[in-house]
Amino acid sequence: MAQAVDIYNGMILRLEGELYEVIEFQHVKPGKGNPYVYTKLKNVITDRVFERNFPSNMRIEPVRVERRPCQYLYREGDVYYFMETETYEQFPVPAGQIRGVEFLTENQVCEALWDADSETLLFVELPQFVVLEVIEAEKAIKGDSVTNIMKNAVVASGARIKVPLFVEAGEKVKIDTRKREYVERVKG
Repeated sequence: MAQAVDIYNGMILRLEGELYEVIEFQHVKPGKGNPYVYTKLKNVITDRVFERNFPSNMRIEPVRVERRPCQYLYREGDVYYFMETETYEQFPVPAGQIRGVEFLTENQVCEALWDADSETLLFVELPQFVVLEVIEAEKAIKGDSVTNIMKNAVVASGARIKVPLFVEAGEKVKIDTRKREYVERVKG
């Protein structure tokens, strides 16, 4: 049953039979006219992003989502296998349903989001920040001392990212898996 609910970032909605994640929202009260909620929505399956306004009194159907911790086990082609850490049940996940898949490493703990009503997997989400070792980094060119100059590097998961000139192979870096970018160098 659809009901009037507050919209918030990360909320999963069911619209016209499809599932969407709210990635941005804003309550708008124009000088003339009725108030509405501006949203930016992302299709959970296709990753297509679009904007939509909802009248403030519109009834929407939120999806009851269960977050379950899981551990990455192994990969066969484009299918990744995870195990729920509480039940030890294994389940396959196509690469397209893993957020931040390029930073996934063996035995990494993630979160699987399930539609609680239909027991359908929505997606697997890596932690927002991961620490990975730089296994390959371009050499810094002498004289490149302008601030914020970045160079290419490859981390232990195989992902290619941009890092500051001072980062060398063998060092560990903290990466934001949602923005897919370097955050800071990690000591030790």
